[in-house]
Amino acid sequence: SCLCGSAPCLLCGCCPSAKNSTISRLIFTFFLFLGTLVSIIMIIPGVEKELHKLPGFCEGSGSVLGLQSKVDCSSFLGHKAVYRMGFAMAAFFCLFALLMVCVRSSKDPRAALQNGFWFFKFLVLVGITVGAFYIPDGAFTSVWFYFGVVGSFLFILIQLVLLIDLAHSWSQSWLRNADQGNAKGWYAALCTITFLFYAASIAALVLLYVYYTKPEGCTEGKAFISINLILCLVVSVVSILPKIQEAQPHSGLLQASLITLYTIYVTWSALANVPAQRCNPTLLLRNSTGSATTGTQPLTTWWDAPSIVGLVIFILCTLFISLRSSDHPQVNKLMLTEESGAGAGAGAGGDTEEGGVRRAYDNEQDGVSYSYTFFHLCLLLAALYNMMTLTNWYRPDETLQVLSSPWTAVWVKICSSWAGLLLYLWTLVAPLLLPDRDFS
Repeated sequence: SCLCGSAPCLLCGCCPSAKNSTISRLIFTFFLFLGTLVSIIMIIPGVEKELHKLPGFCEGSGSVLGLQSKVDCSSFLGHKAVYRMGFAMAAFFCLFALLMVCVRSSKDPRAALQNGFWFFKFLVLVGITVGAFYIPDGAFTSVWFYFGVVGSFLFILIQLVLLIDLAHSWSQSWLRNADQGNAKGWYAALCTITFLFYAASIAALVLLYVYYTKPEGCTEGKAFISINLILCLVVSVVSILPKIQEAQPHSGLLQASLITLYTIYVTWSALANVPAQRCNPTLLLRNSTGSATTGTQPLTTWWDAPSIVGLVIFILCTLFISLRSSDHPQVNKLMLTEESGAGAGAGAGGDTEEGGVRRAYDNEQDGVSYSYTFFHLCLLLAALYNMMTLTNWYRPDETLQVLSSPWTAVWVKICSSWAGLLLYLWTLVAPLLLPDRDFS
């Protein structure tokens, strides 16, 4: 009964009541994480070798317009499985994004689809997943790769917005605590964390220069690292300029150090996709036999360190979207949550915990506490980002015999790092350029 909704349940105390906004978001996020877990299992080498036994997964995999082509079904089974899981998750969240368009309050009949009938929604997800494994190869992998690239780029931008908001909230919280008492301790903690972030960034930059560049050649890698280094220095200097400090007293090096560290990570992730073996020691080479190597040493797994870090960041950002609203009205308006919702206000059930941290409220009788459609679009983009992360942004060639890293992945990640730095720079200079607007 709990899976179908709280109304028919005799033990209503064990089920969410009408105030189930947060529960709904958590369960949809659980669906996404469940798909992620299944995808991870399918790319484990031992499991990947057994995927050809799945009914319909290999049969007719080369069929295009009724013509049967010769495609080695044993090629990259894990890669194919992750793409089909990504397609199933994206289709599931796209379906609900369309169904929830313009839902204004829980009084809308469609709100019941958002907040209940979980057992049937799980069946729908399973049905879409099973159907996805019957998709013939053809041009599916090549076309869906570009869908994944675009979706991943957009989700990286969402990650950057959340990271910038986290950095500002973190700094404001600690400075507020310093004003209230024990100032030396809080300022010491602020300086320590800032120093650690910058130290980690400098160490990472040195390692990138050592392992991903050569004295001769590797021009692209040198350019990417140097440009991002200069941009990080620029935003760090701008963040402590007197004019910026006057307009935003809480602005400082803590935010800049966190953005710098994330930018260096994105740069590392981009360099890990450079298709030149000489300039990328972590490049994975894989042929149709299913063997993966870095140079001459065999690998036991099909993901690298940047992908593991990216997966952790993906999980944290998805939970952030599901559980917490921002302290800043501008971010809430962008994410279409809390204060921008129709139900925001004193009577909407908003909760403020000690320290001013705002948590998602659940009373949606007068208005929804978040945009249902935008929430599902975020999970859709997260599913595409997760798909690209688990496959290292690699794609098969035209013959479906060699899996390689394209330059497309490199440029998407580098452009996302530039976009993030420009976005952070805008949060610093916007109060000066637009003095008539409230950026408090």
